[in-house]
Amino acid sequence: MEAIWDNHKATIIAVAVLIAAALSTLIVVPETQQAVKIRTGEPVAVINRFQPDVPFGETGAGLWYRIPLIERVQYVDRRIMNLDMEPQQVLSNDQQRLQVDAYARFRVIDPVRMVERAGSEDTLRTQLAPILSSTIRQELGRRPFATLLTAERGDAMNNIRSSLDRQARQYGAQIIDVRIKRADLPDGSPLETAFTRMQTDRQAEAETIRASGRRDAQIIQAEAEANAANTYAAAYGKDPEFYDFYRAMESYRRTFEQGSGESSMILSPDSEYLRQFRGQR
Repeated sequence: MEAIWDNHKATIIAVAVLIAAALSTLIVVPETQQAVKIRTGEPVAVINRFQPDVPFGETGAGLWYRIPLIERVQYVDRRIMNLDMEPQQVLSNDQQRLQVDAYARFRVIDPVRMVERAGSEDTLRTQLAPILSSTIRQELGRRPFATLLTAERGDAMNNIRSSLDRQARQYGAQIIDVRIKRADLPDGSPLETAFTRMQTDRQAEAETIRASGRRDAQIIQAEAEANAANTYAAAYGKDPEFYDFYRAMESYRRTFEQGSGESSMILSPDSEYLRQFRGQR
């Protein structure tokens, strides 16, 4: 072995250098990563770029090459990543102070822009976190607290996601979803005050509805009485004698139905009230 080393030392060293140089040109890009080739500080190519329509296994991941000492490779995650917002206090439209805890899910769809404007995923999260907080504060500030307990909460989340996505695109990211984990009133006296205010508001709303119902009932009753009066007047105009008879019979019915048991009424036979019983017109 010593003789071989002595006789072929230069050749062995040259082969080793060539092997090391060949290995240094090769890189492995996994399916979960995008690789950005950077030459003298400028991105020149993207390997395994995220494309939603390309099936798994055909994205371009695998063995690739680079020029040693001239090109370096920066890996960017292709998977969906989380962006957690620090819990903070938000003022709603009805002046309720809410403790809000939210998160977003995003993916890097333009790794070159992400590398140029953010540098890394951690820096990208640092850039997006205050944008998420500001967007949530603005959207919830336009809505009362009660809407977060109804279906309108979904509309608020869609507005937050759309607004955050527009700004995230500047960093090469796409916002997949935004969700609020918690939106609670603060503990203690503010919470009790808020519940009392909500109860008072609901009571006032219920009284308004009842007052509106009573008003509508009076209008309907007045319209019905007016219609009845018009009907009576029309009937009287067509047959005054029948109308006079009908009114007299209605008066007799109401008079004799009063009280309970047997009733007695003493009137003169010539009384005008008994005219219909005498058959006089």
